[in-house]
Amino acid sequence: MHKLKAVIFDLDGTLANTLPLCIKAFRSSVEPLINRSVTDEEIIATFGPSEEGTIMALAPDHYDQGVADYLMHYQAYHEMCPAPFDGVKELLDSLKSKGIRIAMVTGKGKASADVSIDKFGLSQYFEFIETGMPEGPRKPDGIEAILRAFNNVPLNEVIYVGDAPSDIIACREVGIPIVAAAWAETAEPEKLIRLNPDEIFYSFPEFAEWILRNV
Repeated sequence: MHKLKAVIFDLDGTLANTLPLCIKAFRSSVEPLINRSVTDEEIIATFGPSEEGTIMALAPDHYDQGVADYLMHYQAYHEMCPAPFDGVKELLDSLKSKGIRIAMVTGKGKASADVSIDKFGLSQYFEFIETGMPEGPRKPDGIEAILRAFNNVPLNEVIYVGDAPSDIIACREVGIPIVAAAWAETAEPEKLIRLNPDEIFYSFPEFAEWILRNV
């Protein structure tokens, strides 16, 4: 592997264990509007677009109310996930001190991404942030936008770090290496392994040690 000049991070399940928080906020916002319960599987099946896309899929007749309620609950429940994974800030500090460029591409909508980045105290680390869209997944577009903003850092000197199978597919499409993050309790390592990521790590400290050797 070439020495890395830039790292692009996902957020949910990669920098913090936010997925249980997202699911709880979806359930609290959608169920009263559609008068039935929704399973975790139903909610997760809508992931790809931003949260607005999930509301559109689950409660299309109550879109505006659903989005407003989701953001309210997301903020209210955020103490479920008060901090990023242990070691995240230390790693970001180390990367910054070495002059490594850091960005984020997340499927989250801008409003909820801003809430989490602010609550985690991470905003100073990311040079650029690309968020999701209601219409559908846009990870490859987001990554390409970051690469342009990085002003053509060679593709083999930038990596993406993400926890979802779709992250691996997006990176293959764009042509950059992918580190699969399998350290969250919500990760599905067998699905990640099947897609042959360039690297896979099962603990954040192990990943941090590896990346600091490669910058």
